[in-house]
Amino acid sequence: MSGPLAHLNLARGFRGGERQTELLIRGLAALGWTQRLVARRGEPLAARCRDVPGLEIAEAGAGVAGAFVALRGAGLVHSHEGRGVQAAWLNGVLRGTPYLVTRRVQKVPRRSLLNRRMYGSAAAVVAISEAIRAALVRLDPGLPVTVIPSAGGGLPVKLGNVERLRASFGGDFVVGHVGALDDSTKGQLQIIALARRWQAARPGVRFVLVGSGPDEARFREAAAGLGNLLFAGQVDNVGDYLAAFDLLVYPSRHEGLGSTLIDALETGLPVVATAVGGIPEIIRDGENGVLVKPDEPAALEAAVAAFHADDGLRARVAAANRLRAREFSAATMTGRYARLYRDVAARQNAPVTLP
Repeated sequence: MSGPLAHLNLARGFRGGERQTELLIRGLAALGWTQRLVARRGEPLAARCRDVPGLEIAEAGAGVAGAFVALRGAGLVHSHEGRGVQAAWLNGVLRGTPYLVTRRVQKVPRRSLLNRRMYGSAAAVVAISEAIRAALVRLDPGLPVTVIPSAGGGLPVKLGNVERLRASFGGDFVVGHVGALDDSTKGQLQIIALARRWQAARPGVRFVLVGSGPDEARFREAAAGLGNLLFAGQVDNVGDYLAAFDLLVYPSRHEGLGSTLIDALETGLPVVATAVGGIPEIIRDGENGVLVKPDEPAALEAAVAAFHADDGLRARVAAANRLRAREFSAATMTGRYARLYRDVAARQNAPVTLP
């Protein structure tokens, strides 16, 4: 008896990985796949997917037991984040159901016997960037890894909202950042330091940080007295903010891929980013943005200043970004996963319902 393709995502909140899970579910629904979502109870992912045609939703706790119960009857399991891998593996051991794992962070999984078994037993392992693939190979040199990049979200943009945001920022040139407020990963203290240096030197420039996170109080303290920097908080209309920016600055120290950068491509927003993790797989230095080394504030400032001074440079990069965005469409990502599912089903004789 065949069963649905079950997506397993037990993460808290709604960040890049959850957005990619939703995009894939919606794309597969349009192709006629029978699906189930096993999501963490009370978190946004389940609520956001309730309108997907033909999708069964099973909410579970954070532990393995609840997810294991919710996977009963699945024909193929796809774990989208680290918390779900153990449940997918246990389901495979006890029920014989094949499973896939998508790895979205660059950090090498802990080299434990359990991790080697869980990843090694997977019917397929997917990395969203070559940088993450290299990290997985360090866990197990023989691990076959398929690279399927994340997709742009096709974020909606409302012109009226964009105009109101621009007016509220109060500047001629807006430098923005979208991401979790976490300096150890995202490096936003460098943006705050740049805003402080430019407050008097370039009074027409405004800096906007979109997002929330563990370092928010620390960032607000560091930005005390700055009239040229705004904390926008967590917002639902990220597309409007990206469209209201003149430049996206992304000074990350670690980044598996950076799905926000793909959203920036879709809006034609020029980018200054650090050459870490999977970022160079999206931003080609000198072509559709500028890459600098991490933790080099002088280089970061010079790149931002170059975009501020040159309208022609911004226009050229914007055109290149819109062209590059086609390589990261949701339809392209969905098609790659659909082909992988079919391949796994054929190789593993998986009892999954195929469209």
